Amino acid sequence: MIVAGCDVGSLTSKAVVMKDGAILGHAVVKSKARPWESAEKVMGLALENAGLKQSDIERSVGTGYGRGKIPFVDRTLSEITCHARGAKWLVPSVRTVIDVGGQDCKAMKLDPDGRIDKFVANDKCASGTGRFLEVMAKVVGVSLEDLGDMSRRARHPVTFANACTVWAQADVIRHLNDGVAVEDIAAGVNAAMTTRIVTLVNNLNVEKDVCMTGGVAKNQGILSGIEKQLGFRMKRIRRYDPQIAGAIGAALLAADGEEGEER
Repeated sequence: MIVAGCDVGSLTSKAVVMKDGAILGHAVVKSKARPWESAEKVMGLALENAGLKQSDIERSVGTGYGRGKIPFVDRTLSEITCHARGAKWLVPSVRTVIDVGGQDCKAMKLDPDGRIDKFVANDKCASGTGRFLEVMAKVVGVSLEDLGDMSRRARHPVTFANACTVWAQADVIRHLNDGVAVEDIAAGVNAAMTTRIVTLVNNLNVEKDVCMTGGVAKNQGILSGIEKQLGFRMKRIRRYDPQIAGAIGAALLAADGEEGEER
């Protein structure tokens, strides 16, 4: 059976095409203002990569903040349900999943069979989300990818007294005007983000193994910071882009043909 998962997020949209538990094609694009346009574009690219067309898909599931606007899916499920399933497929031993999306941060504790035992999510504030990093990277004048690597070269990381995105942005501008090294500012940004994530995750009574999904999982500065605060090394998602974990989970749930649970 050929199935598909489409994850329309606030910053990026992802799609995965699978057959018999194997990925045939996948794609990631920057989200457009209209969720259905994002969905159609990213699914088109995933199908192109798989050498297939839309009519070849037998069943599909949508997820992400824009899931209700995806025109071609058979049903929709929450990001929590899909990221948990995708993480379990990517890291079979995982018991705790951290997913940092564009507009929220979620953590899930799984039972040995991969079912969600407990989950927590942040408040509506942008701090602790991908949006926070996007804003800070833009102010500093670097890419999101560079933000993580730059923090490794910091000699005197700055400390942000306020986690609020608006106030932190003002602090970044002030530090730049004062001639503070960009690397030190980047390290401070990552540290502030890390603290927000770990504070949330600690509400779960973390169990090993732990992995992180979403685009922020590619920020090595934040990964290292989380590991330092947790006191152990997390499992890395290496074979595929951690951004597509939700779309993978959606495709797997499509293959199951189960109703799933909207969380």
